[in-house]
Amino acid sequence: MEQVYFASDFHLGLDARVSTIEREKQIVRWLESIAHDATCIMLVGDLFDFWYEYQSVVPKGYVRFLAKLADLTDRGISVEVFSGN
Repeated sequence: MEQVYFASDFHLGLDARVSTIEREKQIVRWLESIAHDATCIMLVGDLFDFWYEYQSVVPKGYVRFLAKLADLTDRGISVEVFSGN
């Protein structure tokens, strides 16, 4: 049975009640917790608070999050990323 997970509105980079670094760590923990049965993870927008759709730019920082996405795809889990509003 396929397990598809959806998430959005991480807003990494936003100065909020919980710091960006702590939110990033929480997201990485959540991604790892679903990796055992996920076949697809749909990240449906607003991952970063400010992001422009450049073709060849990687956001500064967020290494834990980006590394976890690479790890998941290396394990054969499909990760689909959609732009936000």
